[in-house]
Amino acid sequence: MDDAQRAEVDQPALEERSDAWLVGRARELTAIIQTGPVADRTRHIDEVDCLLAEARGRGEPRMVAQLLRAAAVVRIVVADERSGSAEPLIDELLTHTARHGLVVLEANAHALHGRRMLLAGAEDGALTEAAIALAMLDEDMAPDVLFGARNWEMIRAATLMDIGTVLMQLGIYEVADQVMARANRPIRTSAGPHGIAAHLINRTRLLVGWGLRLERVGEDADAAERFATAAAIAAAVEAPFRESLFARDPELSAAAQLPAIGAALALANPSAQHIDQLRGLIDLVRYPREVVMVAIALARCLEHAGRAEEALGVLGDARSRLYHEASEPTLRLRLIREFARLSGPDGGERTTTALEHYATELEQQLWNLRESRIATLETRREHARMSRMHGTITRQALQDPLTGLPNRRALDERLRALTSSPANGNPLAIALVDLDGFKGVNDRMSHAEGDDVLRVVASTLRDALRGSDMVARYGGDEFIVLLPGAPLYAAEAALRRAVTAVAGLPPDLSHGVTLSVGVVALRPQETAVRALARADAAMYQAKRQGGNGIVAITAGEVDDHEPAERDVACDDPAWVLPETT
Repeated sequence: MDDAQRAEVDQPALEERSDAWLVGRARELTAIIQTGPVADRTRHIDEVDCLLAEARGRGEPRMVAQLLRAAAVVRIVVADERSGSAEPLIDELLTHTARHGLVVLEANAHALHGRRMLLAGAEDGALTEAAIALAMLDEDMAPDVLFGARNWEMIRAATLMDIGTVLMQLGIYEVADQVMARANRPIRTSAGPHGIAAHLINRTRLLVGWGLRLERVGEDADAAERFATAAAIAAAVEAPFRESLFARDPELSAAAQLPAIGAALALANPSAQHIDQLRGLIDLVRYPREVVMVAIALARCLEHAGRAEEALGVLGDARSRLYHEASEPTLRLRLIREFARLSGPDGGERTTTALEHYATELEQQLWNLRESRIATLETRREHARMSRMHGTITRQALQDPLTGLPNRRALDERLRALTSSPANGNPLAIALVDLDGFKGVNDRMSHAEGDDVLRVVASTLRDALRGSDMVARYGGDEFIVLLPGAPLYAAEAALRRAVTAVAGLPPDLSHGVTLSVGVVALRPQETAVRALARADAAMYQAKRQGGNGIVAITAGEVDDHEPAERDVACDDPAWVLPETT
C-alpha cells in the first residue's frame, strides 16, 4: 500500500466529519481546481459531489446551499463539456434558497446563472441575472446568525464578487468596480489569506480589462492609470498567495503562476524583463480573458524589445486559439486591433487602413452598446427591486416581522383552504409549540436577546419540517404547525425531530430554550378552534412532564386537565385567532 492509499484509509469517513469540515473542504476544492492540474479536475468535481450528497443526507439547509454553490462553481470554472451540468445545480440552489429564505445565497445563485449564460454567449440573459442579484443585495437585511458572523460576511463578499465578475465580462467595468468594492470591508475583516488573495486577483483582472477597454476608445491616460493600479495590487498579491489554498509552486512568485498578475505588471511597464515569464504564462492560461491579457502584454514587451515579428506571431496564435470562443467578444476585438496596429504599412497599407477603420467604427458602436448596457442594467435592477418590494409588501401582510414566519392571517387562509373540503379524507395534524425557559431569557438578559432566540428557534423549527408543512407564529413564544397529509404518528415523529434540533442548538444561540409540543389530528367534522384547544391541552401536558418533549392526543383520548377553549369569536366557523398581546 502506497502513502496515498494509506492516507485515504486513515481519513475518517464523510459521515464522521463535521458540517463545518464539509463546507471548508468544498471551498478548498473550489480553490484548487482553478489553478491545479487539468488531469485532476474530474477527481475534484467527483469529491465535491460526494460532499454535496453527504450534505443532502444531513439536510441542514445552510450547509446544503453552500455545497450546491460549490458544486456549481467548480463546473463553471472548468467550463468544458461538464460545465453544462451546472445548470440543474443552479436551479436547485435557486429553489432551495428561496424556500429557506437564504436571500444572499439566492442572489449568488442568480450571479452564477449569469456566469453560466456568459459561457454560452447569452449576454442579455446574464445582464438580467446580474440585475436581479444586485436588487436582492440592495435590500436591507440582517445577518443570518445561524451562519456565524464571519461565514455570513464571506458568503456576502463571494456573492458580490460573482456579480462583479459577470459585469466585468460584460464590459460594464464602472459598475463592476463599485460592486467589487462593496466586498472590500468584509474581506478585510473576515477573510483569511486565501480570500484576500482571490479578491486581489479578481480586482487585478478587472483593472487590466478596464485599461484595455479604455485604450480602444483613445483614453490612453486613464488606461495607464488602471494598469498602474493593477500592477500595485498585483505586487500586493504575493504575500497572501503564498498562504492561499491555490495550487502553486512555492519556489515561484505569484506573477510567474497567475496570468492576470503577470500581465498586469507587464502592461504597466512593458520591457524585455517580462518576456520569459509571460511566455511561461501563455502556456498555462485556461480562460479566454487571460489568453487576451497575456498575449497583448507579451506582444508589447516583444515590441519594446524590437521583436515586432515575434509579437505578431503571439497575437496571431492567440487569435487562432480564440476563433471559436463565444465569450469575451470585446476583449477578442482588442486582440484584433492590437494585431492590426502592429502589422503596420509593411503588412499592406490598404488592408491595414481598412481594418483600422473597421475596428474604429466597431469600437464606437461597442462603446455605445456599453453605455446602453449600463442603462439597461440600472433599469432592470430597479425593476427587480420594485418587483421584490411589491412582493415584500404582499408578504409582509402575511408575515410575522420578527421571525419571518407566516402570521395569523396567513395561517387563517391556509387552514381555511385545508379544511374547506372535509370529505376529501386527507389527514391534517395540528400542533401547538411553546418555548420552555423563554421568559427567563428576557428576564436575565434582554428583550433583544430574546428576539434573537425567537428567530433562531423559528428558523430551526421550520427547517426541521417538510416544505409543505406550515410553521406560523401564534404570538409571544408560541407557534402553530400545520402538517397536511401527515397521520398523527408521522407528525409526532417529525415534530420530535424539531424538538431534538432545538435542544441541540449551541447554548450561545438558544440560551437553553427548548420546546414543548402538543399535536393532534383533525377529526371529521371538527372545527379548527376545537382542534387547537386539544393541541393546547397536549402542549400543557408536555409542559407538566418537564418540557423538551412532545405529547400527541389521539382521537379517543380526553385530557382531564384540558383548559377551556381560547377566547375566540364564534362567527367564523373556520378559524379565528385572538390578537397578539
